[in-house]
Amino acid sequence: MTKRVAVIGAGSSGLTSIKCCLDEGLEPVCFESSDDIGGLWKFKEQPEEDRCSIYRSVVVNTSKEMMCYSDFPMPDHFPNFVNNSTLMQYFRLYAEHFNLLKHIHFQTTVRSVRQRPDFSNSGQWEVVTMGRDGREETHVFDGVLVCSGHYTKPIKPLSDFPGIDTFPGTIIHSWEYRDPDPYIGKRVVVLGIGNSGGDIAVELSRACEKTFLSTRKGAWIIGRVVDRGLPLDMIMMTRVRDLIYGLLPQALLNMIWERILNQRYDHKLYGLQPGYRILEQRVVINDDLPGRILLGELVIKSNVQKIQGSTIVFDDGTVEEKIDAVILCTGYDYRFPFLPTSLSSGSNGDLKLYRRIFPPSLERPTLAILGLFQTKGSIMPAVELQARWATRVIAGLNQLPPAEKMDKAIEKDVQANLKSFPCPKLAALQVDYIPYLDAIAKEVGVSPNIASLLLTDPALGLRVFFGPCSPYQFRLNGPGHWSGARQAILTQWDRVAKPMKTRPIPEHPSFSLFFWLGLSGGAALIIALLAMHMVPLFLNSD
Repeated sequence: MTKRVAVIGAGSSGLTSIKCCLDEGLEPVCFESSDDIGGLWKFKEQPEEDRCSIYRSVVVNTSKEMMCYSDFPMPDHFPNFVNNSTLMQYFRLYAEHFNLLKHIHFQTTVRSVRQRPDFSNSGQWEVVTMGRDGREETHVFDGVLVCSGHYTKPIKPLSDFPGIDTFPGTIIHSWEYRDPDPYIGKRVVVLGIGNSGGDIAVELSRACEKTFLSTRKGAWIIGRVVDRGLPLDMIMMTRVRDLIYGLLPQALLNMIWERILNQRYDHKLYGLQPGYRILEQRVVINDDLPGRILLGELVIKSNVQKIQGSTIVFDDGTVEEKIDAVILCTGYDYRFPFLPTSLSSGSNGDLKLYRRIFPPSLERPTLAILGLFQTKGSIMPAVELQARWATRVIAGLNQLPPAEKMDKAIEKDVQANLKSFPCPKLAALQVDYIPYLDAIAKEVGVSPNIASLLLTDPALGLRVFFGPCSPYQFRLNGPGHWSGARQAILTQWDRVAKPMKTRPIPEHPSFSLFFWLGLSGGAALIIALLAMHMVPLFLNSD
């Protein structure tokens, strides 16, 4: 009898989870509380409670070749870094191609997920949903995949800013921010220098009278593109680089990378230099922030010490007056109120998850939480691998280790991250990108055998090892093998170039001819001059 699996959410995690269920012979039933797919990436004019939210101008920080699903490349004409509407087009193409929409129940909210009385034997779950008409229904499922995202609960640390209750202006979280129109001509303070804080501050600096970006620690800033204008992640996220980084001392790597970034713009001079080394925490990806500082439209400030009406005093003693608005870019917490409280470990709702997927406390591994992690690479390929593994576990094709072993692995991961992320809850979320992908791929049985590839298919093997660690690598063999994976890897740089070839570039064949003639003539001249000087030496050698 086919096992039925509840998929909660139809965003980037939910869509691939539906497909993975179908690949493993499971019957997915997806519940989506909104009226469309896309989750976080679906822009709405007004934020909705308990749902992810984005601003109008958001653009992804990972390139299309590194963030696509492993058996469905983005169209070659798509830009290398897509905005939210283009990414929504991709999701629709993916859903239509694999016929996923028929498995989704829109405007249906999951109210509770509870183990059935016979859970220890059946592993089944009782899921209560509320439809668009307000009626509740109870369903029984053999498995549950939680794909509802974790950018739903904005953190608003108002108590950290004494006197904030005296502020007469507007105070919002980035979760509520949509565009700069309400702030035209105003003086705005943005609190927090993460990716959202940097983006919003840059956008506001083009509309406001003055924009201030307040940060506790500073940040290392890098753009989306690197040498020759190529995508940052395609150059950086490679297996050979990961291997080299594992062999070299971190202190040396920190010194090299900090020197490289400071050659582009001196982080200390720009007021950006953080108190931590570059490899200890995630960098901020922003193409425009240094330029806005250089123009004086964006001013970097230290942490807010106190607020006195519309005057803000910063830790360094500087004061800014007549502030009209404060935007909190202070991050998010995660909550899954529909899950059993027994899955949480601690008063703050921490979730202990093996490989950031499975709660080890369950007697039967029939529930998985997808996308609840943070990494320096793209989220989507990692989530897809999570879904491939989780569906195989629910289908009974893969087994998990004993609970004790999973607990030890979780504790080891947390301890390894505590130096860079002192908060245990935050430390638990961090994963190292390529090693994490490979660890999950090994469980699924889809790890690329690089040694074998180098011997049997050198053209492919060299690209897998030295080139970008793109998602297609995990479709070369094993369960879910895709016959187009090899070609997708061989042509990935062609898809990078395609959207930028928007005008014909004239060729100058004569240039190379004159170049080589000039080079040859110059070489001949140098040889002749040397000969003129060498002849007397030979003649006088006696």
